[in-house]
Amino acid sequence: MQPIKFKPMLKQTIWGGGKIAEFKHINDNTDNNIGESWEISDVKGSESVAENGPHKGKTIHEIAAEMKEELVGADNYKRFGNDFPLLVKFIDARQDLSIQVHPNDEQAKRKGLKNGKTEMWYIMESEPDAKLLCGLKHEISPEKYKQMVADGTICDAIASFPVKEGDCFFIPSGRIHSICQGCFLAEIQQTSDTTYRIYDYNRRDKDGNLRELHTQEAAECIDYTVQKDYRTHYVPEKNQGVQLVNCKHFSTAVYDLDEPMTLDYSELDSFVIIIGLKGEGTFTDNEGNTTTLSEGETMLVPASTSTINVSGTIKFLETYI
Repeated sequence: MQPIKFKPMLKQTIWGGGKIAEFKHINDNTDNNIGESWEISDVKGSESVAENGPHKGKTIHEIAAEMKEELVGADNYKRFGNDFPLLVKFIDARQDLSIQVHPNDEQAKRKGLKNGKTEMWYIMESEPDAKLLCGLKHEISPEKYKQMVADGTICDAIASFPVKEGDCFFIPSGRIHSICQGCFLAEIQQTSDTTYRIYDYNRRDKDGNLRELHTQEAAECIDYTVQKDYRTHYVPEKNQGVQLVNCKHFSTAVYDLDEPMTLDYSELDSFVIIIGLKGEGTFTDNEGNTTTLSEGETMLVPASTSTINVSGTIKFLETYI
């Protein structure tokens, strides 16, 4: 199997901006309000469709059902079956997103959902005043939380971080968070579209209605633990992988290459997703398949791949389970 690229799904939102179209070098006739580009998704109703190779035109779910362990790895196939377990997005916030939280797997399954949502953010070139909200900055009770939502002061309880390109945040299920105005980022998460909206600045949708809040559901999911720092700290290195996140749901590293490098996946029983952040590179696998990856593009490397030789000047994220 050769690496697979998928057609991006561009999602218009009330808070979206104009960076995604420019970043992905696509013509945009949507009034510059693309909030998200779903790069790889098996969310029902938003399944990615392959745009190259022998599987062109098939959804990722169909490919997983056909190729099974060869695509995702033996352990992953036992764990997830034909459901592809990760969702990758680019997100551009022209306005603040809602304050929200996601359930964990156990909480989600109690409500009839397949799984919860743990995610991470890697910040790309954002506005100079861009910031994020992530985690509680002081202790509050569930009762205090509900009161602060009701009186519009919940943001006062959430830690705020100015952000710049290269910053990274890990958001396990239960951690209250929000992407704020001016942020441009890559998001890696469990395959889930379950979001409990806590506060939305009394903003109205395109039909003039206040957007639904999920105050009680969120109260049951929030991790009320306070931590000293919610950033992921790492030291950037040229021409080698630098690990950002390692959890049971995914492992992610960042590479910043200007020299040839071989990625060795011979001992890895998993697919690998490569997310182009800057520049362009040529990826040649052990079967001789060659794929060019540019910034704004994402590709899925099947679990059957042993090695990939990379050449060019390229910065990318690598994630797998």
